[in-house]
Amino acid sequence: MDEKVNRTYKDRLFSFLFGREENKAWTLSLYNAVNGTNYTNADEIEINTIDNVLFMGMKNDVSFIFDNVVSLYEQQSTFNPNMPIRQLLYLSRLYEKHIRDTDQDLYGQRQIRLPIPRFITFYNGTDNVEDQDLKLSDSFEKAEDADKSDVEVTVHLINIKPENNKELLKACQPLREYSWLIDTIWENKKTMKIRAAVDKALEEMPTDFEIRKFLLNNRAEVMGMLLTEYDEARHFQKIKEEGREEGLKEGLKEGRLLSYIELVQSGTISPDIAAQKLGISVEEFISKIPN
Repeated sequence: MDEKVNRTYKDRLFSFLFGREENKAWTLSLYNAVNGTNYTNADEIEINTIDNVLFMGMKNDVSFIFDNVVSLYEQQSTFNPNMPIRQLLYLSRLYEKHIRDTDQDLYGQRQIRLPIPRFITFYNGTDNVEDQDLKLSDSFEKAEDADKSDVEVTVHLINIKPENNKELLKACQPLREYSWLIDTIWENKKTMKIRAAVDKALEEMPTDFEIRKFLLNNRAEVMGMLLTEYDEARHFQKIKEEGREEGLKEGLKEGRLLSYIELVQSGTISPDIAAQKLGISVEEFISKIPN
């Protein structure tokens, strides 16, 4: 049985690497890789991640303003189709902060000036998730009415497992190294407990990795983050598996019902016996027989 994980660590490793002032060069490298640019002055990056913005217990990983673009970057080890909603909530808080920090008047006659939003989610879980655009309109009650909406949000999901998007990973060495680390931990986890899996991955990290020294210098904190992230991923996987199991039970139950309906309709057994076998009342069983 896996050990319990310390949940006091609030940061995620992705944020720890790409959302800190001291690591702005890595943030710029990631921005250049995503956008196909070649900027060199990392000092122009304004990191504005709002630490206390929580949604379902999870917070915004990395956000920053650069070149008149506010980039909201998230990392996922479990696929979540609701990222457009989450990012919209984060963006509203970031815009609120930006308007206040730039001393603009939301109720004045002068047009408010805002940086362009750009939403990216980096996926590196164990499932085979393809690159895709997640849209807010996918959550609308009636998909066919999406064109009637005055609001749309698009989140670009990018799979950064080592075998995917190799050009992107090549363009950003810290991202490639981070991808290697997470993938190695998942591989190690197949034969050992999570703490040992993390330790082994950190020890085996190639000496020429840019992020190696930073991670080893902050080893205790990094360990806590990785253990917490694994615990979260395992929690969501358990919920998914329980949902599948419940669906299977419902399917079996439905199958039994249909079988007994066929037996009654063929005259093989009476409705009373069928209801008794199913553990329901005769009236309920009869109500389920198609007209």
